[in-house]
Amino acid sequence: MSLAVYPGSFDPLTLGHVDIAARATTLFDVVVIGIAHNAAKAERHLLDVHERLRLARDSTSHLPGVEVDIVPGLLADYCSRRGASAIIKGLRNGSDLDTELPMALLNRDLGAPETVFLPASAAYAHISSSLVKDVAGYGRDVSALVPPAVAHALEVRLAQAPGSAAHDGVDSGPVPPGTPPSRFVGADHTREDLP
Repeated sequence: MSLAVYPGSFDPLTLGHVDIAARATTLFDVVVIGIAHNAAKAERHLLDVHERLRLARDSTSHLPGVEVDIVPGLLADYCSRRGASAIIKGLRNGSDLDTELPMALLNRDLGAPETVFLPASAAYAHISSSLVKDVAGYGRDVSALVPPAVAHALEVRLAQAPGSAAHDGVDSGPVPPGTPPSRFVGADHTREDLP
């Protein structure tokens, strides 16, 4: 039985991630969505590792051959423990390749199996977790970009964020023209201006 690990932070899981996992099952008997857990980076995630695990399981429960697990340390070590024959990575563009290729080579040096790159489907090539968080942070609907359970979780989480209209009980209305874009960072979900 062939097993591949599809690693990532999945903060949050998008429809593009689900598509890559589904397509990877045509190549491997089992595809494990490996939720990266790096304690040093935990403060930078919007959703904690257990919520990401739950949402990924809920969002892929319809896909035979897909499992979801936490990768608690080095990916190479996890792949060895699971007997993985490949690592799966989705590529949306050349920038993704520039980022993923050095990691694939390092993982191979560390004893991990080969990395198989799958190009994103055209329908999802523009979707990234960071863009989803940015759009959701402005109170906009992201249901066309993420599975339903993820859209609901984001709505709930961002409504609880300090400074949000829902959290403060104030309807701040639409974002005024000229307001600089921003993103959520840190455990307290504070906003940081983008350059």
